[in-house]
Amino acid sequence: MNKDLTSIADLTKEEIVTLLDEAEQLKAAVKKEKVLSNARGKMGVLIFEKPSLRTRVTFERALHQLGATSTYLSPTDIGLGTRESVPDVARNLSRWVDVIIARVFEHEKVTGLAQAASIPVINALSDLEHPCQILADLLTIRQHYGRLDGVTVAWTGDGNNVCHSLLLAAGIVGFNLNVATPRGFEPNAEVSARSREFAAKSGASLKFTYDPCEAVANADFIYTDVWASMGQEDEAAQRRQIFQPFQVNRALLARAKPTTKVLHCLPAHRGEEITDDVLDGPQAIVYEQAENRLHIQRALLARLLKDG
Repeated sequence: MNKDLTSIADLTKEEIVTLLDEAEQLKAAVKKEKVLSNARGKMGVLIFEKPSLRTRVTFERALHQLGATSTYLSPTDIGLGTRESVPDVARNLSRWVDVIIARVFEHEKVTGLAQAASIPVINALSDLEHPCQILADLLTIRQHYGRLDGVTVAWTGDGNNVCHSLLLAAGIVGFNLNVATPRGFEPNAEVSARSREFAAKSGASLKFTYDPCEAVANADFIYTDVWASMGQEDEAAQRRQIFQPFQVNRALLARAKPTTKVLHCLPAHRGEEITDDVLDGPQAIVYEQAENRLHIQRALLARLLKDG
């Protein structure tokens, strides 16, 4: 496995499957032992430019459960790339801690940290990708579907960072993905092209459409996310009008199979990209997704800290 996880494309299919297996194993081990010794004496630093509930709590909890400690650095603590350059931050932290977990606006800050650091760097969200979220999603899908091969996921909404990592994962692992976005909000062209290259080797089917009903027709899982991500607040009102036909509601669910499950990486803007009756309904498995952030990140940390 690579030193860092800046993109889901840093992992092979075999490495992804191994991480999912190890996540299940460590989940059982923690249930028995409470605190493990996989990373005893080690320390992780969380550099967060964006607020977080799931990412911060699950990473700090995972480090603790592995016997490690953590420290949190807010934007005012560092001024990443302003008060101090990204490489200088990486080189300093490499002298003191064992892993950097970065939640940033610009993806270049994650890759810059990884290039300059001698310790592992984990992308805990950037404007381009959200690999840890997708690993948790794959764990959730496998728990419900039994496998990843042959599964069909429908994405409806913005072609954003979560969509990018999902596309790359589909191409690498080989599951089918239908992406439905409004015109002008398609996924990044380079990410789409790279995903198609992966899919040509794995046999995944990647479909792009502007019709959410077409996307969900044969889907085993429907996935959505907020229409305006952090940093796009000034576009929120305009996006609400454009994205309304892509809302995950009862009418859209009726176009899918009765067994179709609903995914959302949270936080949700209830009444916008998803309705209350769907989010709180029996087909939604969003809180399992949230729990699985802890389990997969524990496995990821155990692997990177061991390899390091």
